[in-house]
Amino acid sequence: MNPNFLNRRVWLCALASAAALGLGTAAQAQTFPSKPIRLVVPFPPGGATDILARILGEKMALAFKQPVVIDNKPGAAGIIGTDAVAKAPADGHTLVLSLSNSLLTNQFLYEKLPYDMQRDLTLVYQIATAPLVLVVHPSVPANTGPELLQYVKANKGKVAYGSYGIGAYPHLAGAHMNLTQQADMNHIPYKGEAPMMLELIGGQIQMAYASALQAKPHLEAGKVKAIGVTGERRMSTLPNVPTLAEQGLKDEVYRVTGWLGMAVPAGTPKAVVDRIAAEVRAATRQPDVQARIAAMGFEIKDSSPEAFAAVYKQELPVWERLIKQSGAKLE
Repeated sequence: MNPNFLNRRVWLCALASAAALGLGTAAQAQTFPSKPIRLVVPFPPGGATDILARILGEKMALAFKQPVVIDNKPGAAGIIGTDAVAKAPADGHTLVLSLSNSLLTNQFLYEKLPYDMQRDLTLVYQIATAPLVLVVHPSVPANTGPELLQYVKANKGKVAYGSYGIGAYPHLAGAHMNLTQQADMNHIPYKGEAPMMLELIGGQIQMAYASALQAKPHLEAGKVKAIGVTGERRMSTLPNVPTLAEQGLKDEVYRVTGWLGMAVPAGTPKAVVDRIAAEVRAATRQPDVQARIAAMGFEIKDSSPEAFAAVYKQELPVWERLIKQSGAKLE
């Protein structure tokens, strides 16, 4: 038989297979979703992540013409809920909306995870960044970032800072300040942001990084003082509080922020991933959604699967360094 004929036959078969695959993917996108969507939140109800999921879920349900069911699966710093999505069918009907800890930093913090972020999940959309405000008890005689650095250095071993978990940003940022100032500060981890704030107000700890959602009422009541906010821009909900970077704290730990993002099981068809991303973007463009997200202290991102993947790749080594520097390690 003519070898050229065989080569041509192989080429035509490959071309037909590719076309069939493309048609199949397109058809999946057109029929998606074919049933209710489960949006997993790996944290308890009532927190900022849960509130955001419910806001977006309501809008997505209208766009998809299918219910979006919020499924809270808290526990183990977001690991339990994230793992449930990693092991779900890769058809786009199971999503996770989570913080950067379960989708990024946990892989450096824990000795072993039940899922591999790089292998088992696909990033869909970075919804918003989550800058925090560095707050102190009113008894701390510091009103700016540089003054606070001087204070903790001069009061070695006398300052305690809180966080809402080992390896969370408030812990890593506090550990960095402790190391650079040789302050011998005491780290107190709490089981949530609310108890951390109560201890700060009560004077059991002297400083903490908190969300605007938790800190703003106490700032307005004069129960805590704002030193500055993390990230590159001021929070729209706290416009008079300068960033730590603009106060001269240029270290990368003060310039990065956590974020909230959405992911699906790896292997989910690209057309389905793009469709979900498009609907999330459309929801976050709506004025009422933007107002509610801004009120929580988050900064809305204009994202896509590709843009999210690029940000993730850029931030990965930064967080790895911060965690190694802190010495935090969990089983």
